[in-house]
Amino acid sequence: MISSNDFRPGVSIELDGAVWRVVEFLHVKPGKGSAFVRTKLKNVQTGNVIERTFRAGETVPQANLEKSTMQHTYKDGDSFVFMDMATYEETQLSASQIGDRVKYLKEGMEVNVVRWGEQIMEVELPNSVVLEVTQTDPGVKGDTATGGTKPAIVETGAQVMVPLFISIGERIKIDTRNDSYLGRE
Repeated sequence: MISSNDFRPGVSIELDGAVWRVVEFLHVKPGKGSAFVRTKLKNVQTGNVIERTFRAGETVPQANLEKSTMQHTYKDGDSFVFMDMATYEETQLSASQIGDRVKYLKEGMEVNVVRWGEQIMEVELPNSVVLEVTQTDPGVKGDTATGGTKPAIVETGAQVMVPLFISIGERIKIDTRNDSYLGRE
């Protein structure tokens, strides 16, 4: 159990049979009446966001989430096979279980798989990945870093906006949280 006074962004709680992660919280002490905690919660499975108010000091069950490091070994049809780095057991996940992060997943990449009991909640990729550009418009002499951006397709099939001077075959660093170009590698 966790007290509503201990809520912080990133804390996971169980509410109505689902796992919710605290996105924002505000501890309010009105002049009249008792204090309360206003929160914004995000459902880990569906991504839905709700606002909920708790009394100050109210306890709710804390979600017992287990994180394990797994390596993406290969793709088998529509599913992705991951190997647990501690036990060497293999787990198959579908693209829908991984979510939109699948666009940056490549073989050999280590990820964190978050479980709630036996249920897989999410797959956490590293904050940045290095991928090779496989398709983009050719760079022209005079293109500079401040000139603008163009779309580029990387080896995993994801589309990223890159500076005009990037050409096919270059390895670039991409922020997986917001799909942004970070630099050349």
